Amino acid sequence: MNSLHDMGGMQCFGRVEQEPDEPLFHHDWERRAFALTLALGAGGCWNIDASRFARESLPPAIYLGGGYYRIWLEALQQLIEARGLLSAAELESGHAQTRIRFPGQFRKLAGESVEALFSRGWPSTREAPVPVRFAVGQTVRTINAHPATHTRLPRYARGRTGTIIALRGVHVFPDTNAIFEGEQPDWLYSVRFEAAELWGPDTTAACVYLDCWQSYLLADPVPDANDPRA
Repeated sequence: MNSLHDMGGMQCFGRVEQEPDEPLFHHDWERRAFALTLALGAGGCWNIDASRFARESLPPAIYLGGGYYRIWLEALQQLIEARGLLSAAELESGHAQTRIRFPGQFRKLAGESVEALFSRGWPSTREAPVPVRFAVGQTVRTINAHPATHTRLPRYARGRTGTIIALRGVHVFPDTNAIFEGEQPDWLYSVRFEAAELWGPDTTAACVYLDCWQSYLLADPVPDANDPRA
């Protein structure tokens, strides 16, 4: 989707200020918001792509001015309401009026198992559903698509030509997983893009490497007669 979370290559936002010796959390509520997001996701209420989609869907004022964990908190509340765990009124009041409605297959996490579970993580690798289409060294062009939902193809790299430099195997396709339309595993490639291809000749960058799912790529791109770069 096109929103302010997708800021790659955008100008005039100033420097990223780093806080020396910054703690993991500045306030206890930040720790709780982070823990609840991960615990409910691990329990089966949502997946990592759905939680990313919720955060990037927030209004610009919150996304840019609310602070990192304000983004997590706002998205957590949206996910809780959207998944039917609590109503908007219950969230507003801070009290559940009825028993929380967890999904039927909800997995409760025992405290002693959290560290081992999260250290192991949830690998996204899957079996190949279709043959691989592209090879290392092949020139490809990304699709020029602007979905209203989650995608991992950055806005600045859409409709651009690059070269495949590695095959990364088959992984969960985030675009469908984020909206609960299934994992739909797809081949994943590392693609090199020349910076001038992405931002024009005035850029001071050299190149960018992006992980691109096969669904994002087209073979043997044909120059567009209306494209000034063609």
